[in-house]
Amino acid sequence: MPRLERLRLDHAPALLAFERENRAYFAASIPDRGDAYFARFDAVHRELLADQAAGLDLFHLVVDSAGAVLGRFNLIDVAQGSAELGYRVAERAAGRGLATTAVRELCALAATEYGLSTLRARTTADNTASRTVLTRTGFLVTGDIEVRGRPGLRFALDLPTADAELRPGAAQRVRRSVRRPG
Repeated sequence: MPRLERLRLDHAPALLAFERENRAYFAASIPDRGDAYFARFDAVHRELLADQAAGLDLFHLVVDSAGAVLGRFNLIDVAQGSAELGYRVAERAAGRGLATTAVRELCALAATEYGLSTLRARTTADNTASRTVLTRTGFLVTGDIEVRGRPGLRFALDLPTADAELRPGAAQRVRRSVRRPG
């Protein structure tokens, strides 16, 4: 069963394989990372882990039972109770609810473990799959934006506060919304 894990140093080989295997697939709907990303992958991975250790960003992977990466789910620019959500899912795992489930789980972690109150997201206007995931998980469109030269949309989600968690039934609703199907 797929599981969400915080990014670690030992994820590097599986993460690089995920990025290489899905590069063309990702480039069809989101801007490409470029050759420099792959040439500097080990250094980039260490930089990400340093930013995570400093509390600037929170990186997560969805991995299968064999340790293969099925998706990346990140909270970046963490500051003042807010962060930006970004994600990408492997072509072989797309269309099966993995992104929706992982985003729900990450939203719950953001509220309960990381103390965040608001998440932001953005996607290109033509990325129907990403817009669908954001809408299904409660994000609302807040405006237009340009994403690396392409028309896009901004989204936001207000997370349950600690006080809301204490109201009867609130915690159960959050946990129920992040349960994996089946």
